Amino acid sequence: MKRSEKAQKIMAILDELYPKTPIPLKHKQKNVFTFLVAVLLSARATDVSVNKVTPALFKLADTPQTMQHVPVEEIRKIIKPVGLSPTKAKNVKALSKILVDKYDAEVPKSFEELEALPGVGHKTASVVMSQAFKIPAMPVDTHIHRLAYRWGLSNGKNVVQTERDLKKCFPKEKWNKLHLQIIFFGREYCPALRHDFKKCLICSQFGRKSLFK
Repeated sequence: MKRSEKAQKIMAILDELYPKTPIPLKHKQKNVFTFLVAVLLSARATDVSVNKVTPALFKLADTPQTMQHVPVEEIRKIIKPVGLSPTKAKNVKALSKILVDKYDAEVPKSFEELEALPGVGHKTASVVMSQAFKIPAMPVDTHIHRLAYRWGLSNGKNVVQTERDLKKCFPKEKWNKLHLQIIFFGREYCPALRHDFKKCLICSQFGRKSLFK
């Protein structure tokens, strides 16, 4: 089966299972800044752990103007449960100051400008562009990278190649929703460990044969 044909069938399954795609990170929806910070904190951490610390963090400061004045140590204490708190705390404070000084306290709407901010990599920028600004993007983390390989949608050895492959497989207007649908499916039906390929709705039909052995 051609990769494009397989992608269409997989997309149909995901659309049926997840017609709605709520954003897993529960951030204070007052501004894009809080979402950016939440996504930054989610690197190498679970959405659950991030959702537990952001209410206290955003009660303390929910704009770049206020966050830039919060001591790094105070930020670190609040976000400690998510891991890598010393580095993330420094990045949150530093990017807040940059947003105030360079962007009039607004989060920029370009990959180049977002990725230039402290602690904001391509994946984080992609999530912000797609979910906050509704600009088509295909954020690929290690989980989506794993599923794309399992399903035979990419032979990429890294997330950069996987992102390219997935963008070729799916219509641009579907990228933002598909990113979340794939995450939801992976958590519910296609986990990294203790996964039965033969019972998986997608792997059983379209997965790599070698992984069934």
